Amino acid sequence: MDEALADIGLVDVAVTYRLLTTSDEAAAVPFAGSPTILIDGVDAFPNADRVTELACRVYRTEEGAKGYPTVSQLTAAIRERA
Repeated sequence: MDEALADIGLVDVAVTYRLLTTSDEAAAVPFAGSPTILIDGVDAFPNADRVTELACRVYRTEEGAKGYPTVSQLTAAIRERA
């Protein structure tokens, strides 16, 4: 995340990480599997369904399916919502 923010000059943006440990916590927030990346409370990659159980998330990247988005995907998502 820090690299994507730096790429577009947003080095002073605070990033908060939240560890969900129960299904109740997952059900209480906009969660689509781990990691879910929210920008101002909105899923940065809204193409996934919301889940209420602890689960992993798969991102489609240029390199195939991964458990996290690429820096370029994060950068694009941040630009789109900035």
